[in-house]
Amino acid sequence: MTGLAVVTGASSGIGREYARRLASQGMDLIAVGRRRERLDELASEFPAVRVQAVVADLATRDGIGQVAAAAADQPVTMLVNNAGVAHYKPFAELLQAEAEELVGVKVLAPTLLTRAIAPGMIERGAGRIVTVAGMIAFSGPATLDQVPLRRAVYASSLAYAVALSQTLHAELSPHGVQVQVVCPGVVATEFHERQGMDLSAVPRMSAADVVTASLHGLDLGETVTAPGVEQQDLLAAVFEADLAAFGAQSPELAARYRP
Repeated sequence: MTGLAVVTGASSGIGREYARRLASQGMDLIAVGRRRERLDELASEFPAVRVQAVVADLATRDGIGQVAAAAADQPVTMLVNNAGVAHYKPFAELLQAEAEELVGVKVLAPTLLTRAIAPGMIERGAGRIVTVAGMIAFSGPATLDQVPLRRAVYASSLAYAVALSQTLHAELSPHGVQVQVVCPGVVATEFHERQGMDLSAVPRMSAADVVTASLHGLDLGETVTAPGVEQQDLLAAVFEADLAAFGAQSPELAARYRP
């Protein structure tokens, strides 16, 4: 595999694993993160490829602009929207600034970076856009008893990533651009430690397995890749139900709402 990959959140966890895997396969990188020393370590690990480190805070418009400018006029082969932020709190306890940062990193940044990079891929007739979400994106109908640690803004931001990727796939696949959203469950990264959450007793997937599933899922042509879901037909059933509900709408008021 050759080309140029933009990887956000490349200084740790899943993003770092994407960066290392792609660099080991010969891809040049634009590695984005907030910790310069981690990005420099990554560059020194792979001297045979070009690693451009971009220190940027994707919770800000300036940070998003830095990454877009770094990728401008370069033939980006792959974009990995992975950057995250650890504001995993109950809705009433989430400060306004934290909510803005979370939505900025998980919703606005992937949207604007994809918007900046996708036109070049369309023009070249090839490219891959990957966004890392999570299975909690599908937890909307759950009760508190079923998923006690679910957080509204975080879960909603991941659900946005699923919908964005599915609709982008429909728009961009005719132009040779492949779109994927990756939805792991609980992953062994620094995320939970930064939240002060002890999940040492909880079975967790490795970041390496998440990236392995993502890259194999791309080869399989998947739009939604769920690394820990063995029965793929379960996801298909979810999306078929979505389409059934969408197709069942009518301009007539449903009987249950009529006086």
